[in-house]
Amino acid sequence: MGNLKDNIKFANAGILYFFKTEKNARIQVGVAGCILLAAWFFNISSFEWCIILLCIALILSLEMINTALERVCAVISLEYHPMVKIIKDVAAGAVWLSSIIAITIGFILFVPYIINWLKL
Repeated sequence: MGNLKDNIKFANAGILYFFKTEKNARIQVGVAGCILLAAWFFNISSFEWCIILLCIALILSLEMINTALERVCAVISLEYHPMVKIIKDVAAGAVWLSSIIAITIGFILFVPYIINWLKL
């Protein structure tokens, strides 16, 4: 076991690798930025901020796990293998499911603000 400083260094290297190599990561950060701007614009509550931030963290974290599993699968099998396909599909499905739920939460949180704003 390494010390805390080394562990943080390795974790930061993983985060940097993820954002440098994964197009979906950069897209998701762009979408998250738009959501955060909307949250700021509508002056959402502290609780709503927490929900939004948790959704963003969940999706990015699952995408990072998906990336890690894809890399493990690439090391394990260079050729097509049905179990590798299942592993990759399930990991991608986790990202997709969390995205659908986050979008639903976004609608629940933002639609009342949008309706109120349009009444101005």
